[in-house]
Amino acid sequence: MSQREVFLYFQDGNNDAYCYPLKNFIGFQHAADTTLLMRFVSIVTGPGATTEIDTVTLTIASDKEKDAIVDIVNRLNGGPHSTGVVTIADNVNQVYASEHITDVAGTLDS
Repeated sequence: MSQREVFLYFQDGNNDAYCYPLKNFIGFQHAADTTLLMRFVSIVTGPGATTEIDTVTLTIASDKEKDAIVDIVNRLNGGPHSTGVVTIADNVNQVYASEHITDVAGTLDS
């Protein structure tokens, strides 16, 4: 029986959503007191192409970067994920993987 691939879901507004396979996640970067970046290999980077990096910016409570990271990692490790999709941040429905996340925005390099 093969294991289902897990995807990370972000929605920063109506008609503005991102969904990345977990395998494309590179890591977190704490960029400011209230800013936590999640970096991904772009989903449009093809074989032999220069690797493009997409950034999802999470706005977090001040100085709560470690707590937010722990919450996200625990959510990902808490599987199995019945739908294969884990919501990290959804502004439209106000659903967040951590109580310390208050907003999300994406920057696509590709």
